[in-house]
Amino acid sequence: MGGTITFAPMLPWPVLAGIAALALILLGIALWRGLAGWALRALAVAALLAALAQPALQTEERTPLSDIVLLIDDRSASQQIADRADQTEAALAGMAAQITALPNTELRRATVPDDPGNAGTLLGSTLTEALAAEPRGRVAGVIVISDGRLHDPEALPDPPAPLHLLRTGRASDWDRRLFIETAPAFGIIGEETVIRLRIEDSGAVPAAAGQLAVLTIAIDGGDPQQYTVEVGQNLELPLVLKHGGQNVVQFTLAPTPGELTTRNNAAVVQINGVRDRLRVLLVSGQPHAGERTWRNLLKSDAGVDLVHFTILRPTEKHDGTPVSELSLIAFPTQELFMDKIDEFDLIIFDRYAARGILPAAYFENIRAYVERGGAILVSAGPEFATVESLWQTPLGTILPARPTGQVFSEGFLPRPTELGLRHPVTAGLEGAPPVEGAPQEPHWGRWLRQIALSGATGQVVMQGLQGSPLLVLSRAGEGRVALLGSDHSWLWDRGFEGGGPQLELLRRIAHWAMKEPDLEEEALQAEVRPGTLDLTVTRRTMKDTVGPLIIAGPEGNTEELTLPEVEPGRFSDTWQAPGAGLYRLKQDDLERVVALGPASPKEFESPVASGAALAPLLAATGGADMAVEDGLPTLRQVRPGAPASGRGWIGITPRDVYDVTDIRLNALLPGWAWLVLAAGFSLWAWLLEGRRKSVARA
Repeated sequence: MGGTITFAPMLPWPVLAGIAALALILLGIALWRGLAGWALRALAVAALLAALAQPALQTEERTPLSDIVLLIDDRSASQQIADRADQTEAALAGMAAQITALPNTELRRATVPDDPGNAGTLLGSTLTEALAAEPRGRVAGVIVISDGRLHDPEALPDPPAPLHLLRTGRASDWDRRLFIETAPAFGIIGEETVIRLRIEDSGAVPAAAGQLAVLTIAIDGGDPQQYTVEVGQNLELPLVLKHGGQNVVQFTLAPTPGELTTRNNAAVVQINGVRDRLRVLLVSGQPHAGERTWRNLLKSDAGVDLVHFTILRPTEKHDGTPVSELSLIAFPTQELFMDKIDEFDLIIFDRYAARGILPAAYFENIRAYVERGGAILVSAGPEFATVESLWQTPLGTILPARPTGQVFSEGFLPRPTELGLRHPVTAGLEGAPPVEGAPQEPHWGRWLRQIALSGATGQVVMQGLQGSPLLVLSRAGEGRVALLGSDHSWLWDRGFEGGGPQLELLRRIAHWAMKEPDLEEEALQAEVRPGTLDLTVTRRTMKDTVGPLIIAGPEGNTEELTLPEVEPGRFSDTWQAPGAGLYRLKQDDLERVVALGPASPKEFESPVASGAALAPLLAATGGADMAVEDGLPTLRQVRPGAPASGRGWIGITPRDVYDVTDIRLNALLPGWAWLVLAAGFSLWAWLLEGRRKSVARA
């Protein structure tokens, strides 16, 4: 219950102010003339003004409202380290009991969830939402039970009452982590690229931890290599990428006894290997309709450096022209085929006939180049079936099929083989006819010439007339060899009988020969759907069946997954990981490492408990940062503006908030009573002044 004086003036306040001013002037004149009743006249004017202002007593029926204390419970992943979960439970129970024991006080609880992604501890957002759900005028305090780590400081609110942090963790906690400072997204194959990293200690590091750490490095799940490195120093790791596509570099820091967690002891860097320039040597035996097809294919790629060696005049042609006048400049055959042959990624022989232009020593060097890891592609024409065939040179020992000496000069339909339906070079080519029988759908156009091949030692992925091998792929030492038994692929480019995927087929053959990862016959691939923990695993193989996929998680737990066959030679399925981290996939003899989110999630980047992130907010509200391991503080009620914390105690500020349930207005005096008072004071003043005048005359 409370009461206040209110007014309901009969005239506007400016009019009443004018009347009061006029009355003051008249009273001043009365005082100057020495009238004895001036004070009574003033009271009479006041009574008249009060009658016009109509004062009333306003009384309210009030219902007191309880104060609200917010108790924030941090359940993020870092709160599960060591015994922090037990500390949190004990602190929650103790503070909840103290809050509910306070008079006229209610408890409200909110939880900081464990984000399954990598957003970290969203303490600021949780605080903002909890305050928005309550009337700010009733919030008497906020108590946060957490390790103090947060990853959304920009979302921190401005609390209307003291905010206190009860910090979990131990003063003796310490941790060692691996931190990648810089890592390139792309790297040039064969050239050195640098990854910068650092090993850092935080917290109360014991002397026994030492200043040296063991760092293990593995590339693409290969054999790991160990190095002893110094803690706290910037390290530079020079790395040379050996293949194109994704190169996964895994760093693992050996655990140190006593550190908080090993979840930040691993890091993964994914570098996409690219070739600076693909250097291709095209050797054309003689001009023909398909020669420009190869040239256009290679020149259309801006990343290809093409050296084209064309024989325009064979040695058996005798027209009397001096050799010194056959070209404007001497062609550097010695330099190309002997001195700098290893600089080429691919050598293409297009209808080349061994006519003595290139000596046998050159072909011997080309064979050695392939066995060292180079690649050759032979596009055979009629000369391949003669004594001038490349089969008769030292290259014959690495070619995957031999000519029979027969040339089919009739139309035939190129078809993939059963093996070709699985091989990445020919699998999925648009418009492919079936392996046998008449095509039911639109299909490729025919070719008009084929060189008969036999004794195939490689993979026959395309066939022609009478099932004769048309495209044979094989390996020789560390290198690769492709043999195409026809020089009529250019008919597809011209659209003959509908054409075909000539450009795509030749591109795949060339890139398979250059060991592009996307065209490997045996491959284990993993793709992470952005923003999720869904992992799509694809196994490409030439086999009919594959073994189970074994998935090893970041904690060492394993799971087996059976991949169903979705296409010939392609097994795939999608698996949902239980959490972010580094996963190792193994199937048969293939291994792959993939990172779902970062190998070290945000929650474990800096696991040592600290109140530094909340310090500005604590200072602004007068709150305290207290360690749970030192015991729970006592909760007190303090007046606004007074210190809100002290040794062993924290305070909340009662808000004295209430609801008004009823309002009553009672006039101080009726209007007629004010008029009676005004008349009485006026009459009294007249009588007093009249008596004094009588006395003065007497």
